[in-house]
Amino acid sequence: MKAVGAYDSATLMELSDDDLRPAGMSRQKVRYARALAEANLPYRQFPKMSDEEVTRALTAVLGVGQWTADIYLKFALGRADAFATGDLALQESARVLLELNARPTARELESLAENWRPWRGVAARLL
Repeated sequence: MKAVGAYDSATLMELSDDDLRPAGMSRQKVRYARALAEANLPYRQFPKMSDEEVTRALTAVLGVGQWTADIYLKFALGRADAFATGDLALQESARVLLELNARPTARELESLAENWRPWRGVAARLL
């Protein structure tokens, strides 16, 4: 499988869509991966940037939304307060922990988690 080992933008861009499909990449995922490769994001600068700056840079790329940016902040950058309010598993875990009648929406979870600042990312891992 040619896609194995395609860990940099140049290699990804050299591969055809047919080369990437056996690696589990749908047409849409290929499109998003290429957009990310072409974006030439300043990954080495991200650790020095604020959460808001990183989020703006990431979400400017086709296919990257708020959830992806939040998860990137939490796992790739290790930000202790990164909190993906749109994550369904996190919403459901909060429902169980807080004994809510229904799963909270992203907006409701944002409000519920306010008291956990600046450790919301830690709370998310525990949930």
